[in-house]
Order: sequence, then C-alpha cells, then structure tokens
Amino acid sequence: MKDVPKEVEIVVQQLEKAGFQAYVVGGCVRDLLLGREPQDWDVTTNAKPEEVQKIFPENFYENKFFTVTVQTDSENLRLKEIEVTTFRSDHKYADRRRPGEVKYAKTIEEDLSRRDFTVNALALNSRDELIDSFGGQKDLRAKTIRAVGNANERFQEDALRMMRAARLATVLEFEIEKETKKAIQECSPLLKEISNERIRDEFLKIILADRAMAGIELLRELQLLSHIMPELEEGYGVSQNKHHKYTVWEHNLFS
Repeated sequence: MKDVPKEVEIVVQQLEKAGFQAYVVGGCVRDLLLGREPQDWDVTTNAKPEEVQKIFPENFYENKFFTVTVQTDSENLRLKEIEVTTFRSDHKYADRRRPGEVKYAKTIEEDLSRRDFTVNALALNSRDELIDSFGGQKDLRAKTIRAVGNANERFQEDALRMMRAARLATVLEFEIEKETKKAIQECSPLLKEISNERIRDEFLKIILADRAMAGIELLRELQLLSHIMPELEEGYGVSQNKHHKYTVWEHNLFS
C-alpha cells in the first residue's frame, strides 16, 4: 500500500486490527494499477456499520446503503472524509439508479459481483493482496471496458452505468468490449429515466477530457447522444463555405 494515502491506510489497518477484513476498492485500485492518481478513495469491510462507528467515533452515518463516512484530521480536503461500506449485495432496482433493497454480503467476492465493470471490481488489502474475481487486471492490460456478469442486467439496474462506460473509455483511452457495447445500444432508451443532473456530471467529464471529440463520437455510436443532445444529430447547418453543407453534428464538432 505504498501509494495509498496514510489516512486511507490507517482506516484499513484499524479495521483489520479490530479483527475485520478491509480493502480499498473500486476505481482507486484501478487507478493505482494504471499509475494514475486516484481522485476518490473507498474502503469496504465485513464490519457492520455500527461496528465501524465504534472503531471510528468521528463519523457520519445516515443512509440505507451501509456506508459510514469516517472523519479524518487530514489537511487534504479529498481525504477529510473516507467512505467505509460494509460488504453488500444489491437487489430490486426500482428507479434505474439505486437498489431498492440492500443486504449484507458474506464475502468480498460477493460484494465485487455487484460492481459495474471488471476494471472497477478490484480490491486491495494492507498486505497488498489483490482480489480480482472478474478478470479486471486482464482487461486493464487489454484496455477494455467490460461489464461484470450480464451486461444487460447491469445497465437495467443502473442506467447511468452506460454514461460511465463512455466516460471511462474516453478518459482512459480504452475500448468498450463488444457485448458490453451491444448491451448499451439496446438499453440506451433507459437513459431517459436518469436525472439530468447525473447525466450532466458524466457528460462534462467527457467533454473536458483530452479526447473529448472521440468521447462525443462514442456517445453517438452507443446511441446515447440522441437522449442527451438530440440537436447534435438533427437538421442541417450551413458552413462559411457556401458550397458545402454540414450536419449540425459536423458543425459542432469540426467548425
């Protein structure tokens, strides 16, 4: 854990010292393996929320997703609060975004099975033991975004995952695996059930990326763009060259 901030390492070690399993998990592990600086740090454990609260008296817990926000004395704003979530399994997604029912999971492997993409289904403990149940390392090496398990089910559960796939592929310069891409195209109408604010947040990350143009083109290929900015794919605009007409798509991307 030499590249893990001391604040995060202390949280993991304190949980382990109390007799529990604890791992840094998700996108932060992915970024560590890619040599990128993680923007967020998440910890998962088999300790129940009330047990986490006893270990870390400075905390905030007011949700139904088993996530305790542990307060640290860090001077780094990103590390002042670290989310610690009990192993869980998610059920009965009612709004295409969040699970309607959450249950405790018995193992880290079961917890990882609910994650969105294989490159995010990775966990690391204080002994540098990496848990990779779904081939995340292999997909990192192949620069591939692949859904965990059944892709259609993952996107029907949480439709925002489709935008996240496009964002990760754009920012990391990865390709989306064939079956995952097909599932996004089939499930793309579900994006209409996601709030504009959530979609905006992912879209902004795409257009602010170094490969923004490629990201927007990917959104179009995935059939997501028509649900976000349909005006980009409709109608015609005239360029300064009166002898050539551009579609609105071409005008916005290339003019």
